[in-house]
Amino acid sequence: MAGMEIEFKFHVPAQRLKAVEAAMRRGSVVRTRLQARYFDTEDQALAAQGIVLRLRKEGPRWVQTVKATGDNALHRLEHNVDLGAAAAGGGAPAIDPQRHQGTPVGERLAQVLAASGAPLVERQSTDIVRLTRDVRTTGAGAAVVELALDVGKVIAHAGTPDERESPVCELELELKRGGVQGLVALARRWSQQHGLWFSTVSKAERGTRLLAKVDAVPAVKAEAPRFANEKEKPGGRAIQQAVVASCLAQMLPNASEIAAGSTDEEQIHQLRIGIRRLRTALRELAGLDPRTGLFNGTEWEPPLVEAFRALGALRDREQVVKLAQPQLRDAGAPEFDPLAGDDAAPEAPSPGEVVRAPAFQSVLVSLIGFTAATAGEAAPQAEAEAAGQPASAPAPLDAAEARRLLRKRLQRLHRQAVRDGRRFESLSAEDQHRTRKRLKRLRYLAEFVAPLFVDADEEKMPAAERYLKRLRPAQDALGEFNDEAVARALYREATGRDARAWFAVGWFSARRAAGAKACRKALGRIAKAPRFWKKN
Repeated sequence: MAGMEIEFKFHVPAQRLKAVEAAMRRGSVVRTRLQARYFDTEDQALAAQGIVLRLRKEGPRWVQTVKATGDNALHRLEHNVDLGAAAAGGGAPAIDPQRHQGTPVGERLAQVLAASGAPLVERQSTDIVRLTRDVRTTGAGAAVVELALDVGKVIAHAGTPDERESPVCELELELKRGGVQGLVALARRWSQQHGLWFSTVSKAERGTRLLAKVDAVPAVKAEAPRFANEKEKPGGRAIQQAVVASCLAQMLPNASEIAAGSTDEEQIHQLRIGIRRLRTALRELAGLDPRTGLFNGTEWEPPLVEAFRALGALRDREQVVKLAQPQLRDAGAPEFDPLAGDDAAPEAPSPGEVVRAPAFQSVLVSLIGFTAATAGEAAPQAEAEAAGQPASAPAPLDAAEARRLLRKRLQRLHRQAVRDGRRFESLSAEDQHRTRKRLKRLRYLAEFVAPLFVDADEEKMPAAERYLKRLRPAQDALGEFNDEAVARALYREATGRDARAWFAVGWFSARRAAGAKACRKALGRIAKAPRFWKKN
């Protein structure tokens, strides 16, 4: 059986498991023991390409499955082959990649194995007890959704002295038939009621980490959007979906790690960048499809702003001190810790608490669902009403209209940056900070839509790259200027606890005029930057 799997996967905290299981049993449930064996090459060629190959005993039957990442956070390519009931006293059947021949995911599997040339070996196994139940949703986006509660463990190096285990406790919601919006509504309800959080860590990934003996993984950074049709320019709705999917591809893995307890500074930093990129996308791309309720700001803006600020509250202060102390030391400042005795910081929520917050998780679920919605689901009644629009709101912009709107957005932000640059030294501190935020929006929007303004015969976006290169000196100058403003405020706050902080206040105040001048000059160079969107 081949197809596209659309599902949400949530981590279930141990203290919530009893309530989740009780909720599952309010309907007709099926209990199944799942014992799976996962295969890859020694150099993990399949894992590197987002492919999972497994044999799984589901009750009395064996099933061979291959999965691969799809085009967004909900989609996974999947092909299952039922191998029949297990023979009495017999072991597991042999793994055979040829069983998936003739399917899209099978072809991808074959290509990776051929390129690797290495044989398949068993990498890890799982032992899971699964409760499943089908739920029907009604109204707009009616759907049939399978709920699967998995409790068990992932095992690496089974039967050896180096055997290690990782617990599994998760709830999956898979769309069996119907609309994605029905799946989203159900996912939001269960995650909110039971304090669940969206997880990107699969059972196969858990096993890979066990094998590698790693507890922490690198932060995920931003990548450019992938537009489905590169020859024919996409319309407004498709642009929105591709850009939001790009933002989520950065946010979700980092958020998943932080929700599970990671305090890695780079993961927190990259999640904040992802939130900032997402806010730019939702704001600047709103006009591409007037029916998209998520883009009106009433639902998504407060939770994203709150998470962004909460994640940055402690990190920003620590980072500023880390950067400022060496400079102050070289300037002869007295040695002391400006954060010592600060009673505000301990009251701040942990990064995990910020990401696990129901409002933040709700926004993630809604946006993931938006990226997976089909054209036929573009504007259900509920979404139109959320946007304050009638159900008969204007259709999404076509490709030509979308590019015209994007040109206007880019041009407006470009002009504002140039205008603010000319008078930067005379702007208020608030307006100087606003200039920096606008410049970031200009950069992100340019990165998002650059592929839409590339001719078919043009090389790899040289015009857009040249433009973005011109923005970097201004970004750096404004970033340094902002860091010094934050440091000045932080040390001024510390003067109430330690008079030695006055040295830093005076030192940073004396640098302000030179910093503002550097910003003005750097912003002035943007005026001459070749605007790639003007070519078409």
